[in-house]
Amino acid sequence: MVNLGLFSGAKRAKSVSVRFRLPYYTQWGQSLVVCGSEPLLGSWNVKKGLLLSPIHQGDQLIWYGSIAVSDGFGCEYNYYVVDDNREVLRWEKGNRRKLFLPQGLQGGEVVELRDLWQTGVDAIPFKLAFKDVVFGRSSTLSIERPLGKFIHNNLNEDDSVLVDFKICCPNIEEDTTVYVIGSSSKLGQWKVQNGIKLSYAGDSIWHGDCILQYTDFPLKYKYCKYGKDGVISSEFGQNRDLLLDASNIPPRHIVLSDGMLRDVPWRGSGVAIPMFSVRSEDDLGVGEFLDLKLLVDWAVESGLHLVQLLPVNDTSVHGMWWDSYPYSSLSVFALHPLYLRVQALSDNIPEDIKLEIQKKKVELDGKDVDYEATTAAKLSLARKIFAREKDSILNSSSFQKYLSENEEWLKPYAAFCFLRDFFETSDHSQWGRFSQFSKDKLEKLISKDSLHYEVICFHYYIQYHLHQQLSEAANYGRKKGVILKGDLPIGVDRNSVDTWVYPTLFRMDTSTGAPPDYFDKNGQNWGFPTYNWEEMSKDNYAWWRARLTQMSNYFTAYRIDHILGFFRIWELPEHAMTGLVGKFRPSIPLSQEELEREGIWDFDRLSRPYIRAEFLQDKFGAAWGYIASHFLNEYEKNFYEFKKECDTEKKIASKLKSLVEESQLQNPDQIRRSLFELVQNIVLIRDPENPKSFYPRFNLEDTSSFNDLDGHSKDVLKRLYYDYYFQRQEDLWRKNALKTLPVLLDSSDMLACGEDLGLIPSCVHPVMEELGLIGLRIQRMPNEPNLEFGIPSQYSYMTVCAPSCHDCSTLRAWWEEDEERRGRFMKNVIGSDILPPTECIPEIAHFILKQHFEAPSMWAIFPLQDLLALKDEYTTRPAKEETINDPTNPKHYWRYRSHVTLESLMKDKELQETIKVLSVESGRSVPHEPKPASTSVHKEKISVATKSNGIPQGDTLAVI
Repeated sequence: MVNLGLFSGAKRAKSVSVRFRLPYYTQWGQSLVVCGSEPLLGSWNVKKGLLLSPIHQGDQLIWYGSIAVSDGFGCEYNYYVVDDNREVLRWEKGNRRKLFLPQGLQGGEVVELRDLWQTGVDAIPFKLAFKDVVFGRSSTLSIERPLGKFIHNNLNEDDSVLVDFKICCPNIEEDTTVYVIGSSSKLGQWKVQNGIKLSYAGDSIWHGDCILQYTDFPLKYKYCKYGKDGVISSEFGQNRDLLLDASNIPPRHIVLSDGMLRDVPWRGSGVAIPMFSVRSEDDLGVGEFLDLKLLVDWAVESGLHLVQLLPVNDTSVHGMWWDSYPYSSLSVFALHPLYLRVQALSDNIPEDIKLEIQKKKVELDGKDVDYEATTAAKLSLARKIFAREKDSILNSSSFQKYLSENEEWLKPYAAFCFLRDFFETSDHSQWGRFSQFSKDKLEKLISKDSLHYEVICFHYYIQYHLHQQLSEAANYGRKKGVILKGDLPIGVDRNSVDTWVYPTLFRMDTSTGAPPDYFDKNGQNWGFPTYNWEEMSKDNYAWWRARLTQMSNYFTAYRIDHILGFFRIWELPEHAMTGLVGKFRPSIPLSQEELEREGIWDFDRLSRPYIRAEFLQDKFGAAWGYIASHFLNEYEKNFYEFKKECDTEKKIASKLKSLVEESQLQNPDQIRRSLFELVQNIVLIRDPENPKSFYPRFNLEDTSSFNDLDGHSKDVLKRLYYDYYFQRQEDLWRKNALKTLPVLLDSSDMLACGEDLGLIPSCVHPVMEELGLIGLRIQRMPNEPNLEFGIPSQYSYMTVCAPSCHDCSTLRAWWEEDEERRGRFMKNVIGSDILPPTECIPEIAHFILKQHFEAPSMWAIFPLQDLLALKDEYTTRPAKEETINDPTNPKHYWRYRSHVTLESLMKDKELQETIKVLSVESGRSVPHEPKPASTSVHKEKISVATKSNGIPQGDTLAVI
């Protein structure tokens, strides 16, 4: 809840006491400070702010503090939690509070500000996704009475108090008013018609005042909404209490900031589909930004409030299908030319180009995306149109405005694209004198006098039209009440515009990935350089802030890819190809001194690959001698080490490739895997920057190096392993996240969701809750270690729930993959002992989707493929072909394309109605009022008993 103002008035008066009052539980050694814009409150220097004092009142800890001010005083302020040295530990989220005192107060009077701590959750309704898209009504309300304007002003009696009731109600329906009612006759004695009708003050705040006598206290009250149809809805929970504190001088004015009206938690649903996977009758081989308008229409008809995409940034690094990976950005600011609709580039496309477009549409209308052919076709066609109209577009006021607003990233991007094509590589270390970026070189490259200026302008032209087309689709979604949700990748390609222009922001000798988890037992290596957070902090993370600002031009919500990376990142050496032998950054390593105290001495033995002759014989059989002669040296009898020229994974791969070419070596993939296992057969990883620091290898107990140790060493290393991964880092990682994440979140008003899957440190969810970040729950990947399947009915409100996501198989494919798991799900979740069908029939899909629609989660977002599983006619395509990504394959081709056009889906009213009914009957909001739904008839019903897993009683599953 935000204090947006208090009083206004006219006369001078003597000193007035402003008393701050805030209930808040702190830990030992913590205190509260109120800090604000005026010197009395520290001028935003928390160390000079007003330190509050705690008093226990019943089961509450109340913090108080007072300042003496003159009549007409005003300021902004907020509350902070600090330690004994006044270092900030926590701060309020949301807007700054505002205070204005009236003129004309009597000297010595007390004005008490009764505030509630503003959490990240409290700020969510003010995000663009809700304020501008879902709750558009509040922005159109007229201010009836601004804060600080009172109906009652005269306090003639000594035992009277003027109370200003304020409540935040962001989701208000048309012709609905807000009342405060309570135990006093001044509040109608619980009768709405006699209560205080509140006035709208702007920014979703409603307020009203009344004069109460001391005898009215203690006061019980609550807020309620009164609809145009006469329906009264009171807020949930216990009545609110207002008491006068016996320990203080009674105030003459109380400004009661009561936070949010306790209404039914808003819940919505949405659809997730990569942009490249959308299919329409107008597209050219791939989904295009303008297709989103039709997808928004389908979402509205299906009762869905959100469309979620994968990243849409340009990934044109290699000039081949490898660039289909949407998380490896060439530029974090540029949009991908793949999503351009060439037909919309001009109103005057000549007939010969129109015919060529039609020809390409037929050629590229395949089952999957042909990334290379589609990209080439679009750029070729766009160049022909550009040649005809470049002068009119480049000289237009619209283009000039776009160029002016985006030149900081657009000009380097265009120059990079020219150099990439000229040198035939994105590896800017190969660009000679252009390897090092400078503004002087940039200005020469993009100069109007240069021979290649037209090439530079072509890249401007493409980005301008992509901006126009995505903006058109995004604005269309806003008007229709549909949120467009983007995706913020955790990394950038090491051969990108960003690493060229800002090389100091990246640790180029490292690689980013994830430790072994559900997705891959060997971990993942994404190939991105890790971030130099220390360097980024010097300008308050300006690069990140610019990224988020750019995203907010199109999206009102976004997914933070691998949010764990803002706590700590899994860092691998640049020479690694897999994700297994890494360490967390930042992290507190095991020191040599610490290990020696525990009786661990032989650091060379523990930190280099442990290779015995018998291991080679087991892995390579009769060929072990041949392998050893090319890759290994025997440094003592029956013990081997890798040769210098092949002592890393990349060196091994390169050496093996040359051997295969020379000798037709059999089973090279198996040999490579075995050699990788040998080079990974270590217990400790020595820090390359500090040789006396070590990191325990992930899953070290799985190595033969560990298993050959003595019992004492094993016990010590197991204990230190657990300490490193699960204990000693928590405070460090929490502080690291609180340095970086708030900057991102404050950079825009987009609604933020964090992808928090994988190995989750215990500090992650408390920080996400504190910052108002929405988490992700996938049923097959439960957070609880003792569960095989998540329980949607037990998910917390601040989550997005889904049966699958782009990084795993679809619902249909998952169901068909594993017969035994399918049986366990049927018994333990569905509650039936019958033999489950081998395919995910629509009735199974309906049951699973219904679980997620009914979950308490704020959002239920479903991959389009899982929604299509509700009808037999859409399940003819093999389920495996609907998978978007295989995280175990670093060179996966991202090319899935829906086999159903959006136009066909728009005609399927039955599917739309089925989805909308699921949303409406589960209490989720829909963009428009739902029509009465017909109930489908089940041929056979299996009663689902109440389960200990929380599945609601009375659900039924029809098996046909």
